[in-house]
Amino acid sequence: MSIWDKFKEKTSEDFIDDVVTEEKMKEDVSEVSAEDVEVVIDKEEAINKKLSGSASLKKYVELGRLMLALIKDSSSGKYKQVPWYTIATIAFSLLYVLNPMDIVPDFIPGLGYLDDITVLSIGLGWIESDLHRYLDWKLESTS
Repeated sequence: MSIWDKFKEKTSEDFIDDVVTEEKMKEDVSEVSAEDVEVVIDKEEAINKKLSGSASLKKYVELGRLMLALIKDSSSGKYKQVPWYTIATIAFSLLYVLNPMDIVPDFIPGLGYLDDITVLSIGLGWIESDLHRYLDWKLESTS
């Protein structure tokens, strides 16, 4: 079962029980499948809309676009210098943000995106150097 399918099956109570920790996130990232990566690519517009639509997530809009571009370039074979763990971390993080059923419901003002920001921040910390390498490659390939 894919991570996306697991997210869709969870209730709000399940998410409340799933405290966002680095350990739990590592465990979940290890379960990301190629199917999950395809879901991220297919839901690119919805992910961009969610990141852009929240004042709390505005800081992550460009990073989210960069993460989506890395997944797309990797999936198409244009960019091959990326470990699976980086792809899985991006897929997990973006699917978590997209999922409406999470620990703190998004409609709660001021707090609704706290868990999304936490997941994005942890994930970005793990893959920061790979994102920098990708950005360097992207800038070189467009020059």
